[in-house]
Amino acid sequence: MLAGLGGVLIFIPQIALLFGFLAVLEETGYMARVTFLMDKLMRPFGLSGKSVVPLISGLACAVPAIMGARTIESWKDRMITIFVTPLMSCSARIPVYTVLVALVVPDQAAWGIFNLRGVALMGLYLLGLFSALGSAWVLKKVLKARERSYFIMEFPVYQWPRWKNVGLTIYQKVQAFVLQAGKVIVAISVLLWVLASYGPGQKQATAEAQVRQQVATQGWDEAELSRRVASARLENSYAGSFGRALEPAIRPLGYDWKIGIALLTSFAAREVFVGTISTIYSVGQDADMGTLQQKLQAEKDANGQPFFTPARAFSLLVFYVFAMQCMSTLAVTYRETKSWKWPLAQLLYMTGLAYVAAFMVYQVLA
Repeated sequence: MLAGLGGVLIFIPQIALLFGFLAVLEETGYMARVTFLMDKLMRPFGLSGKSVVPLISGLACAVPAIMGARTIESWKDRMITIFVTPLMSCSARIPVYTVLVALVVPDQAAWGIFNLRGVALMGLYLLGLFSALGSAWVLKKVLKARERSYFIMEFPVYQWPRWKNVGLTIYQKVQAFVLQAGKVIVAISVLLWVLASYGPGQKQATAEAQVRQQVATQGWDEAELSRRVASARLENSYAGSFGRALEPAIRPLGYDWKIGIALLTSFAAREVFVGTISTIYSVGQDADMGTLQQKLQAEKDANGQPFFTPARAFSLLVFYVFAMQCMSTLAVTYRETKSWKWPLAQLLYMTGLAYVAAFMVYQVLA
């Protein structure tokens, strides 16, 4: 329950700051001019000038970004904006990008002035941006709307913001998120915790007993024993069983059951991927990034070769660029659209896009 509540509360500062800044821009009269300037550029993709704010906000978090799309009057423009905003790389993906880019991209200069890792990271962000615009263009052709979309706006005069209105806007947006989307987030968080903490029959107890029997021969200290026990219990939990069941489907992407568990658990939040990988590879959560990188570099496949090759790492990176961000995004999409049709369509479309793209990257680079 605490972890689930934390998953709700951690978004409150982002939502408050985002809507606070948006309210200030709106109150001063500047927002109208920004959306007007961008409208002509966004129209070919089926978006309006007002879609720019949610798309930019999506680089921080898709949850408040999708909530910000409610300012778009046109139903068609608003639905397209909500649908493609999760393709923007949010801040929760940064830990995933950091680990995998540092693992396979050399730390050296590119073209004399850029760092090669920085170029790779920027490429991931641009890939997300172009995929969002491309998806919006496709959805514009598919989605039918009765009304035509016009951009009609009266430019307000520049003025100092009315802080009472700004505070009221922040309060209303935060309250709506906590009471509506928060209930779904907590419920799914509890479900994921149960799946990762319990296993069928006595599999977890048997696996833990086997690990403890190896203490004398291996000479592990208490910290190493705890990490080994946690890894064994996770492997034999319901989540681990799902990872094993998922392995045949993700094997064409170069993934094994361990990565399958990380894919499942990271649905709670993208940054959970790093914590799951740390646990499953017997690295404590207090280990620094260097230790995790060294552990992943030392991981071997069935043939004794390094497991995290550039092909697997880039396949994972591309998968996380396109895949649906997290359960919080689905919850807020449901709240904003008042229907499960749109969040389910998001989930299926982005998961399929991520699978196909990751498959192509792995097959080309392997």
